[in-house]
Amino acid sequence: MRGFFLRRLAILIPTVIGAVTLVFFFLHMIPGDPVEVMLGETAQQADKERLREELGLNLPLYVQYGRFIAGIVQGDLGGSYFYRRPVVQVIAERVPATVELALAAFLVAGLIAIPLGIVAALREGTAVDNASVLFSLLGVSIPNFWLGPLLIILFSIKLGWFPVSGRAGVASLVLPAITLGAALAAILSRMTRASLLERLGEDYLTVARAKGLPEWKVILKHALRNALIPIITVMGLQIGVLLSGAIITENVFSWPGIGTLLINAIESRDYPLVQGCVLFITLSYVLVNLLIDLLYGWADPRIRLRG
Repeated sequence: MRGFFLRRLAILIPTVIGAVTLVFFFLHMIPGDPVEVMLGETAQQADKERLREELGLNLPLYVQYGRFIAGIVQGDLGGSYFYRRPVVQVIAERVPATVELALAAFLVAGLIAIPLGIVAALREGTAVDNASVLFSLLGVSIPNFWLGPLLIILFSIKLGWFPVSGRAGVASLVLPAITLGAALAAILSRMTRASLLERLGEDYLTVARAKGLPEWKVILKHALRNALIPIITVMGLQIGVLLSGAIITENVFSWPGIGTLLINAIESRDYPLVQGCVLFITLSYVLVNLLIDLLYGWADPRIRLRG
């Protein structure tokens, strides 16, 4: 198990370095000067040069990159140009909001997808099954930047049930969670259906029925329990998708999380803050993948031998 973990960790490290390296160089290719954004185009040239030297932007690009990588190794992501505070502090303040939204989206997806997938599997080929297919197609096809405003118009402006934007209690969380969780619910419902259909013909279900267990207990306790393994895997792998999707959703609803922070940092050419946000998202994704690999390796020794 230890060797399996070290092999997976060896893959994780270059993945993170590659991601932050691409972001670093792509950011510096974007037109615009962060000094002019901060001081304005009418500022004196001497003031611009002084600030550029203070921020280290006058150094060659390879020197800036070396400092950036050295800072990551030491746990120092530098200081935000806009907020004038350490990047780690700025990101840490926004993480709870993003985690809250991601967990709510997971909850929404699970409450919709699991029951829908079970019913679709038990009613294969019926109108209910066809409706679940239609829901899956719509959920995957409709983008967040369209679904979010649509929900705002209907439930916030027309009906007045939920706040339009912001983070002020459970009510303000409902629409962003539905927007973010819709695509995940569509994927999970089809995965639940397919995984459950594979188990419905197993012999152990016949044995359970022969023991006199009620049908609902046969389905939920035996069939669904064994079908959850691939479903949980998909849910874990979708964390990265949720974080990237949260960038759009948070901006639509003015949700004060990592996504909104990242967009604001890009607009203000706040290089250290953009790099810190991307590093957080990348680490979240690869760490979840690493955890899933380890769980699979623990559950099935054959994976450890192949990995």
